[in-house]
Amino acid sequence: MTANKSYWDSARVPKLDKLVLIPLPEANARVAALRSGEVDWIEAPAPDAAASLKSAGFVISTNAYPHNWTWHFSRVEGSPWNDIRVRKAANLAVDRGGEKELLGGMMIPAQGFFPPGHQWFGNPTFKVTHDVEAAKKLMAEAGYDSGKRLQTTVLISPSGSGQMIPLPMNEYIRQNLSEIGIDIKFEVADWNTVINIWRAGATDASARGATAMNYSYFIQDPFTGFIRHLQCDLAPPAGTNWGYYCDKDMDALFEKVRNTFDAAEQDKVLQKVHEKYVDEALFLIVTHDVNARALSKQVRGFVQPQNWFLDFSQITIQ
Repeated sequence: MTANKSYWDSARVPKLDKLVLIPLPEANARVAALRSGEVDWIEAPAPDAAASLKSAGFVISTNAYPHNWTWHFSRVEGSPWNDIRVRKAANLAVDRGGEKELLGGMMIPAQGFFPPGHQWFGNPTFKVTHDVEAAKKLMAEAGYDSGKRLQTTVLISPSGSGQMIPLPMNEYIRQNLSEIGIDIKFEVADWNTVINIWRAGATDASARGATAMNYSYFIQDPFTGFIRHLQCDLAPPAGTNWGYYCDKDMDALFEKVRNTFDAAEQDKVLQKVHEKYVDEALFLIVTHDVNARALSKQVRGFVQPQNWFLDFSQITIQ
């Protein structure tokens, strides 16, 4: 990519003459390219390489951005996730601190569907923590104990946009859930296939009997962040309410979001939406990605945004 030196906004004419993009799908190959000087910058460094890269003088840049990493529950008839006790137990079983260690610290442990501190977070009463004993108690109340374990299937991918490192992350969750009596079988499909299954819905044969799917969501605005996942009339093929969730109270909140034009008042409605997401444990909420990248110390002028959109115009190489 070459600079447009006659760009209309002189302050944003790129300072670099040229930018070369090299596709390297494997994380360790990217790290090796950075160490050797083949590249000055890599996206998504291997988590176990972060500490050694820092000690070698490279910069690890991160920031919260509008993204989450969840299991989207099916709510069709017969799904075990229709029981709020099971949904809450699963959320309490997940050791997010362990996941953070697995990811070399490059994640924000989820406390809700949106990250902590977001203006739509509100004040959920259900606290998403790691509490195995409380999770076991909920499972027992739901009818599962040492003599009866819950067995179900979850759809996952080996990689993909926003999926972080899904195979080890999901295996860790499977171990966590096993502790409380939930036995998970994984159906693995490539990311583009998972997207098509998501669009087709939980009742479609392509879902392979899965009662949940691991999906990373873009959560930047009210529609993509909340409404499209759970509005009653957005179930497939009309939309991407994959799990066929339907609740008249949630739909009423969505309608209020659309018809509240004062920004501060709309934020209050969205906080109520988020509180319902968390208090009813509507998803297995695990983490928020931090869009990690590793840079040579020669790279100057880069500002890590809270988004995927980067401004390359101000970057220089010392």
